[in-house]
This record gives sequence, C-alpha cells and structure tokens, in this order.
Amino acid sequence: MDIEKPSNKTAGKPIQCRAVFPRILGHEAIGVVESVGENVDGVVEGDVVIPHFLADCTECVGCRSKKGNLCSAFPFKISPWMPRDQTSRFKDLRGETIHHFVSVSSFSEYTVLDIAHVVKVDPTVPPNRACLLSCGVSTGVGAAWRTANVEVGSTVVIFGLGSIGLAVAEGARLCGATRIIGVDVISEKFEIGKRFGVTEFVNSKNCGDKSVSQIIIDMTDGGADYCFECVGLASLVQEAYACCRKGWGKTIVLGVDQPGSQLSLSSFEVLHSGKILMGSLFGGLKAKSDIPILLKRYMDKELELDKFVTHEMKFEEINSAFDLLIKGKCLRCVIWMGE
Repeated sequence: MDIEKPSNKTAGKPIQCRAVFPRILGHEAIGVVESVGENVDGVVEGDVVIPHFLADCTECVGCRSKKGNLCSAFPFKISPWMPRDQTSRFKDLRGETIHHFVSVSSFSEYTVLDIAHVVKVDPTVPPNRACLLSCGVSTGVGAAWRTANVEVGSTVVIFGLGSIGLAVAEGARLCGATRIIGVDVISEKFEIGKRFGVTEFVNSKNCGDKSVSQIIIDMTDGGADYCFECVGLASLVQEAYACCRKGWGKTIVLGVDQPGSQLSLSSFEVLHSGKILMGSLFGGLKAKSDIPILLKRYMDKELELDKFVTHEMKFEEINSAFDLLIKGKCLRCVIWMGE
C-alpha cells in the first residue's frame, strides 16, 4: 500500500455517479505499507495497516469531537477519486485512468490510500481476522457499542441476521445485553445467530395477522430497548421504530436502502413516544482509536472474530466467493492476494 497526503489543489471535479468504470472495487482489507508520500505522519514503510472507507483525519471538528465519527474535512461519498485532489493514482497499460472506490480499492495487490483512510495496527494479529474490522464486523459491533451504547441487562432486536446483523449481536453480547432477538425470513438463521448471542427468533413471514412490531412488543412487555435495522428497507426501519420501547427506545439504521427511499413516521408518535431514530455509519467508530481497541479485545479472547470467517480463498477464486455470498452459504470469505 502506498500512503499519500497530497496537496489540496483540485485537479478534477468529483463525480457522484456510482457507475464509474473502469474501477478497482473492494473496501475491506489489511496490508503492509510499501511506500509513504510527502508530509505523511503516523505510518512508515513496513507497518501493517487496515484501510477504512470512512475518513478519520483526527484534525477537523468532526474527528476531534466525541459526539460522532463523521469527518468534516473529508465527508463520505462514493467517489472515484483520491479524497484531497480529486485525481486517480491508477492507470491501465495504455495510460488510461482507472478509478478508485470509496478511498480504498482493495481488490488489488497494490493500492494507494490517503492517510485519513488508514490505521496502523498490531502486526501480531492474524491478518485473516484483522481484515474483518475494515468495515463489516466493525460496523455491526460498533453500532451496538458506540452508537447505541447498549447497556448490561438490556433487550435488543435485530432486523436481518446477515453478517452485519450478526456483528450487531456480537456487539450486544459484549455489552451485556440479556435478550437478543433476531428477526429474519429464514428460520435457519436462528441456529447461526445463537453462536453470536441471539437468544430468541421471529420469522417475519410467520406472524399471522400481527405485525412484527406487535409480536416484539408482546414478547418484551412494551418494546425493546434497542432495535437495529440491518437489511436496508424503509418498511423495516418503521417496524423497528414501532417496536422500540416508549420513553427511551433507540432505533439504529445500518441497512442501505435504494436511493430516494423515504420514511413515513407519524408526527404525533414522534412527539409523544420519546423514542430515538438515528443512523450509524461505520458503527459510529473512529477508526484510528477504536479499531485497535477491537483488535485488542479479539486478542484478549473477548471479541470472537473467528466465527465470522466461513471460507478462505485465493484472489483467482473471487467469483466463487461472490457466488457463496449470493446463495447465503457464506458469512465472511477472506481473499488472499498471494502466499
């Protein structure tokens, strides 16, 4: 990995369109610093680092505040450029531009990262576990830990038991939640969820004439303390909000719905229920300070990362890895670039 901190001159205009190609995709990884650009502090050649899509410049108002994790200097966007000067560091054999992907572009043996998007980590942590904290697992665990601040003895409901939802369950388990209720359309997810701390399960297809929220309210005698939407459907956000306990319940949105999707909430309910609805990008984590904490908790055998990895493959087998994910036969597949 080459780490850069270039000048702030603008060499091109940002493109907001997602369909920009050719492009090097991938945004979860771990690697070794191959070279360092001018004016870069914090890492040197040979350091083991984890890239992260959400910037942590450590200097702006957003990064210095303890109230959130959104960098003011480099706001998140699906950009095809380096974040500071809006240019690409990639070219093909003909000299034509190859675009970046969310400031990481990890499906490559070499990539170029801005220092705001990389964190130095303990080199003794196994790379096939540390890489999980580059996005997915850290997002779910962080949402329970940092965003929701789940309390000991609390009740948690998770809509969607994919890898993000299971990571929320792992985070809730670490925080000491007593009840962790999973909601999904596939009953077999309950057996998987048990390994991550899920204690009860609701199949949303088998609710009869009741809504999921009504069933959850009945199960919890009034609603859950914390609800997490991990699918990406506005309708599920509304169900999650509906089954949060009045007075203090929190609904945390992690799923990504289609562009333009709208939520519809009763103004009366918002005013009178006293509940909170909030989003959680990257689980509310500040990468440079929180990822090392999570890695230490893994090494201390508190955070159980091993159970997330169901497959490991070579880069040449990446299409097979995607097939496994699409068929629901894989939680996390680690791709090795080389021996």
